[in-house]
Amino acid sequence: MATPASAVQASTYAALGDSYSSGVGAGDYGDSGSCKRSANAYPNLWAKAHSGTQLTFVACSGARTPDVLKQADSIKSGTNLVTVSVGGNDAGFVDVITKCTLGSDQDCQNRVNTAKDYAAKTLPGLLDSVYSKVKSKAPAAKLVVVGYPRIYKVPGSCDVGLSDAKRTAINSGSDALASVISARASAAGATFVDVRGPFTGHEICSGDWWLNSLTWPVDESYHPNKSGQAKGYLPALTSAAG
Repeated sequence: MATPASAVQASTYAALGDSYSSGVGAGDYGDSGSCKRSANAYPNLWAKAHSGTQLTFVACSGARTPDVLKQADSIKSGTNLVTVSVGGNDAGFVDVITKCTLGSDQDCQNRVNTAKDYAAKTLPGLLDSVYSKVKSKAPAAKLVVVGYPRIYKVPGSCDVGLSDAKRTAINSGSDALASVISARASAAGATFVDVRGPFTGHEICSGDWWLNSLTWPVDESYHPNKSGQAKGYLPALTSAAG
């Protein structure tokens, strides 16, 4: 069977981005320090599934667009696949979760609305700069922009924790990010991977969680677990990249 022309037989792959790409929440971080690059993260899983892949794995927990611009400097010549996830931290993901955990329903909704406003007005230009630099560093590479899942199933099986109003507000923030990121990816000629579909039925408060709820250490909260990386992100990337 012929290989589709759009398929990527990735021999040189650069994985850029934030904690959702580094694999925070999936364990086995080796010597990656505070970046928490997991052996179970989808970039490593992709490389293992594609024999001979040379992986430059520089995604790092907490990364924002300025950090990913610096990560792009590590892209090697001849790279033919680049994945990027960024934007959530710029829009204030951690502060949203904190406000929604400790504040009232209205506090949560207000903070999510602030994040949505940032995503609509400020984030597009920041994303454009990231995608532009990646394309300048690897003009022949397939650029795959990876999105974020919805966090909660609403209504779900959880009897304790955040109210459904808060869970709905947080999910609406994920939807706003997806809208902005997908639009800017398209404008850059990149392929957007929308993982909201694959994670449907596997959110927190579903019957089969692919995300951590509140955990210790706290920075692993609300991030994909091993199943989320292997069953959610990896197949979605495989479908997008060929």
